Amino acid sequence: MNNQTKVTTVGLSVKDLVTTGIFTALFFVFTLVGGIFFAPNPVLTFYMPIGSALLCGPIYLLMVAKVQKRWSVTILGILMGIIMFAAGMHWAYSLGFILMGIIADLVAGLGQYRSKKVNIISYMLLCLGGTGSYLVFFADPGSWAKTMLGNGTEQGYIDTMQETGNTWILTIMIVGTLAAAAASAFAGYKMLKKQFEKAGITA
Repeated sequence: MNNQTKVTTVGLSVKDLVTTGIFTALFFVFTLVGGIFFAPNPVLTFYMPIGSALLCGPIYLLMVAKVQKRWSVTILGILMGIIMFAAGMHWAYSLGFILMGIIADLVAGLGQYRSKKVNIISYMLLCLGGTGSYLVFFADPGSWAKTMLGNGTEQGYIDTMQETGNTWILTIMIVGTLAAAAASAFAGYKMLKKQFEKAGITA
């Protein structure tokens, strides 16, 4: 019995991997739904991370509550990065999700994946992964445009982004993403209060 307990607490079981996979799929779908209003418009695309962060909080937090082990969040971040890269997103978008997935996992682990406040912070950090592509856009617009043209983005779309992408938008995007993620997480805890109490999630 002791050996079984040690195995299940140290590594992810098959059930944990399946759970992670299911919630990653849901996370991906709701990320698309949250960003679908913004992404097609070159003026509004900068706010896509905000829209995505607003919907995925309950999904992320419920996954953390069900698994409560290291690597689950990391796997989510890696899978999101791979899927988004395959879908034609800028490499920095994918890298952002992978890096912030690892960081979010480490942060959630500080609360043993059972702390409400720490899990919320973890989700907020993960959502910043969606800003990766835009950070490169502002840092090196020429290189960003070249990559996106290679990925099939129309020149007119890129030109409009470069014309309207003022630096103050970057501040709004980051602050807005953090605020939307926090609101989504708090709403998630309210909606799924019984499930979190059953999982032993504390304040």
